[in-house]
Amino acid sequence: MKLHILPPSANSHGPVAVVKKLGLENVEIVNAYGKTRTEEFIQMNPCHCCPTVETDDGKAIWESNAILRFLVNSAGEKGHELYPVDPVLRGMLDTAMDWRTTELYPKLTDLGYMVFGMPVSDDKAKEDFAKLLKDVFPILTGTFLKDTQFVYSDTPTIADLSIAPCLTFIQARPKFWAKVPQEVKDYQTRVLEAFPETKENFDMLLNMMTSFEGKEADLEPLEI
Repeated sequence: MKLHILPPSANSHGPVAVVKKLGLENVEIVNAYGKTRTEEFIQMNPCHCCPTVETDDGKAIWESNAILRFLVNSAGEKGHELYPVDPVLRGMLDTAMDWRTTELYPKLTDLGYMVFGMPVSDDKAKEDFAKLLKDVFPILTGTFLKDTQFVYSDTPTIADLSIAPCLTFIQARPKFWAKVPQEVKDYQTRVLEAFPETKENFDMLLNMMTSFEGKEADLEPLEI
């Protein structure tokens, strides 16, 4: 089985961390940089995105949260470390992962995607960051992390691997990052430090964001 990734991609970091933390020797991590628009890749995944799992019989699974669940479910009992079997807790973790996709991630793209050469809007970045501060981060810290160090858990799970890596996008705009609540920063640090096997990938994205020198890096956030 192959896990096709883009090494600096926050969406790839969670699946990579699962493979390395659980020691999934049957999963080969493949660098897909420059290959996602090839005919061979598009035949496998018509959405030409990473991460993508290519099974031994030629089937494909993509979307990072789907892959996170697939990997831990395929790992048998050792996968329970990152995805506990209690159905209520699983449902709560799934809630947080879906929230990440619908509420958190869409408000991060205009904050950091210019680093990848993609067009962004400074006005939308300001608006989205204001929403992060007002509506999104309070859900993370006041609900998901209310009584625990990680999302609904005292140990890290795939929900944390879904949420924490993408917060690095904000660091491309230092004046925005300075306004991120310390509780959110501390949470991200806890998660990334819990997966030292993936530090090289985490650092790759961090270095891309913090070394960005485009005009967007000097933008001031809205006053809240």
